[in-house]
Amino acid sequence: MIRYALRCERGHEFESWFQSSGAYDSQHKRGLITCPVCESTKVDKAIMAPRIAGKAKSKSAPEPVAAPAEDAAPASLVMAPQERELVAKLRELRDHVLKNADNVGKKFPDEARKMHYGDIEHRAIYGEATAEEAKELIDEGVEVAPLPVLPGDRN
Repeated sequence: MIRYALRCERGHEFESWFQSSGAYDSQHKRGLITCPVCESTKVDKAIMAPRIAGKAKSKSAPEPVAAPAEDAAPASLVMAPQERELVAKLRELRDHVLKNADNVGKKFPDEARKMHYGDIEHRAIYGEATAEEAKELIDEGVEVAPLPVLPGDRN
């Protein structure tokens, strides 16, 4: 496996892993490498410093990794056409839920639980729940699923 730093024509930088340099060349030639931010297929290798392993392991603490700048592109991967199609279908599903269900916000666990136990009428809802609240709902038999966060989404 080999990791390349990549940059699109608009200057977005990201990294991706490839089986070999030949795999990168083949995917690049066929236009399969796309920028995760703007989806441009005009992507080239960026300059990156090589990592050279020393002969002896150092007992000193590892160097800290700098946090990415706020405007830096999120960590990402290069997707094949099948993966892009799957992401598009997930986005379509998520958009359908957002359009056709009621946003109950932070009341989601309570509303889902009330529907499950028959206290209120069933309807499509979405909202916010902590991981712990979601686990409790699942343990009670309430059918819940997270809305996917997809490449290109901004927080």
